[in-house]
This record gives sequence, structure tokens and C-alpha cells, in this order.
Amino acid sequence: MKLSKKYYLNEDVVYMAKDLLGKVLITNINGIKTGGIITETEAYSEIEKGSHAYNKRMTDRTQIMFGNGGYAYVYLCYGMYYLFNVVTGKQGTAQAVLIRSIKPTIGVEEILIRRNKTKIDKQLCNGPGKVCQALGITKQQYGISLMSDNVWIEKSNIIIKENQIQITPRIGIDYAEEDKNLPWRFVLSI
Repeated sequence: MKLSKKYYLNEDVVYMAKDLLGKVLITNINGIKTGGIITETEAYSEIEKGSHAYNKRMTDRTQIMFGNGGYAYVYLCYGMYYLFNVVTGKQGTAQAVLIRSIKPTIGVEEILIRRNKTKIDKQLCNGPGKVCQALGITKQQYGISLMSDNVWIEKSNIIIKENQIQITPRIGIDYAEEDKNLPWRFVLSI
């Protein structure tokens, strides 16, 4: 069952980043269903320098972050990789959770094809660009509702213990100065 629209309105983006661990991100792209358990996330908010919307910077790219939660913020990184973010919170405050890694569980054969792999390994979906490639997420999913039948998130039956979650600073945001050290990255060991 899809997470409710109300779920995404939570205004604590750091809580949301941790809470999304263990849930299942699913896509149905061109009639092909793929998905996996979310195993790594990072929180981003307009109040810190790591965010594209820092200091309420609204651009064509970031405008979706300023709306109500429950939408996809997808952007191209380094001109090569699409990255998928879950917009959270209420309208007017820009925040999102980057999905950095998943454990594939649905449509694994298609995920292997999309990733040009022959078998599941630790490198299959262990980065945000790899997640998008594996699940068929591109710029076409920018702004899509997570209530849609194209991209959504469901609860799983996984029971997570605190000792399974590692909390660290985010990766690859040295430009964020002192905010690069915020402990806003969450990694689930399953």
C-alpha cells in the first residue's frame, strides 16, 4: 500500500530521511515494474548550504521543493546521472530527501538489464545515479506525485533496529562549508 499523502507533509526532513529507510521505492515505467528497499538517504533543507534551495533560492529546477511533500524532485547531476529526491514538508518550505541506495526486490531482471549487469552485487544500486538508472527514473519523473501509478513508496514488513542504522555526514557536498558535517545521511544495514 502506498504511503499516504499526509505522511509526506511531515516538516522534519531529518526524521523523514531516517524514516524512509526500509520502505520500498517502486516505479512502473513503460509498463515495467521495478523497485527496492530504501537503504540509504540524505536530508536537504533550505536552511543549510548543501541544499539547492538554500536561503529560499527558487529556480526552475528547485520550485518543486517549495510545494507540499509527496512529489519527486529529479535532477541531472554532472550532466550524466539523474538523482531522485522525495519532497517533504508543507508548501513554502523547501526540503527533500535524496534516495542514495536501494536493495532491489522487484523486477530484478529488468534492473540488471538497465544497469548492464549479469548478476546482483553490492554495486548494483549503491548510489543515487545507479538507483535512477535501475528504476528507469529520468527527468520525465520530475514533479510527479508519489500518489501516482508511475513512482511511489510503500511500507515493507522489515523491522528495523536502531543498531542497523548508521548516521553520518552527507557525501560529496564539500561546497556546503560547515553544513557539510551535519549528520543527515542514514544508511540501513540489511
